[in-house]
Amino acid sequence: VQLQASGGGLVQAGGSLRLSCAVSGTILSPNVMAWYRQAPGKQREMVVRVLSGGTTTYGDIVEGRFTLSRDNGQRTMYLQMESLKPEDTAVYYCAAHELKTMKFYWGQGTLVTVSS
Repeated sequence: VQLQASGGGLVQAGGSLRLSCAVSGTILSPNVMAWYRQAPGKQREMVVRVLSGGTTTYGDIVEGRFTLSRDNGQRTMYLQMESLKPEDTAVYYCAAHELKTMKFYWGQGTLVTVSS
């Protein structure tokens, strides 16, 4: 399994970005797919996670500004980010966790920089 994150870049505060996470290989169900982020000097934190059954949980940091979606075949996961703030600046990672095998997969990260 490989996860390929893309879509990061430089955006002004108040702007929007859409991140993508393309999945190659098969992630066994049940599973959790998620977006995490890590700002410089800070710990990695969960942005949003979705169970294979569809239940989605957003981290408090999102404050209703981000939306996770997936394509019908669940081969690509998206993170639509609106009303971006400078404090959203971080490397964003997509991840997948197989709940039976306990295997954990990470994408390589994509940098989001929000200028004030």
